[in-house]
Amino acid sequence: MNAIEVSDLGKRYGELEAVRGVSFTVGIGEVFCLLGPNGAGKTTTTEILEGYRKRSSGEVSVLGLDPATGARELRERVGIVLQACGVQNDLTVGELLEMYGRYHHHRRRTPAELIDLVELDAKRDTRAANLSGGQRRRLDLALALVGDPDLVFLDEPTTGFDPQARRHAWLTIRTLCELGKTIFLTTHFMDEAQTLADRVAVMRSGEIIALGRPDELGGRDGRPTEIRFELPSGRSLEELPEIPALERGSDDRGAVVIRTTEPVLATARITAWALDHDVTLERFSVTQPTLEDVYLELTGESEPGEGEPGESDQLETLAR
Repeated sequence: MNAIEVSDLGKRYGELEAVRGVSFTVGIGEVFCLLGPNGAGKTTTTEILEGYRKRSSGEVSVLGLDPATGARELRERVGIVLQACGVQNDLTVGELLEMYGRYHHHRRRTPAELIDLVELDAKRDTRAANLSGGQRRRLDLALALVGDPDLVFLDEPTTGFDPQARRHAWLTIRTLCELGKTIFLTTHFMDEAQTLADRVAVMRSGEIIALGRPDELGGRDGRPTEIRFELPSGRSLEELPEIPALERGSDDRGAVVIRTTEPVLATARITAWALDHDVTLERFSVTQPTLEDVYLELTGESEPGEGEPGESDQLETLAR
């Protein structure tokens, strides 16, 4: 079964087609990441799934229900972390979780359990107004989980986090997966998508242009690997043995650069030659194309005139 099913989804604002022909599924227990530049249609698509916007065409099913109906049954089973969430700043972390918990019929976790899950133990009695940015986002996540949802939407959940806070957030999201939750994630951080996502979809100009596992997206797993190193003084590129390479040469700093689709064989021959000739290869590295490399190649720059609600004043005017 799938937690989310989207078929030929479309959304228009007058003459502007913000989303067109979008189709994908999200399996139960999966972490699905939606990527794309500003104005690509991510926000519109996500808000349709959350039930905040009506679609113009196509079919959408979230946990077996149509989000456009606004059914309470669906609201009870979905948790949402928006880019900016408003809470009562004069209440403490514990008080907020207790209050929000009363809104749900099927509350399975106590405030103490949620506080422990998001690692806010030391801030239980701290007012929301006095939390740091990272602590506030962890509180947002705890509030989204207070009803023990089956599906959680995370919209840029680690924006503004320092590196350590981001790692903590990733561990929390991984914990949710272990608990059987389905995660729908939007992010601008490619390392976040690489670390967390089971599958990734890339949107551009209202359409999905690539869909697959992070390691396979856009044929990433079949792209050339780059081997780079520096030869000692007196050694030249011509001395290297025969290597299966698409390209071999030097960069502007004199380092040897080899691009190959057979990185294991090429690396073995280079290192064997270096050992046989007692040559030290400085700054030796073997690098495959990153998810960010593939993403930038796929998306390029957003086309003029593209936009979506929340990111374009022109489109907001059309929406009204």
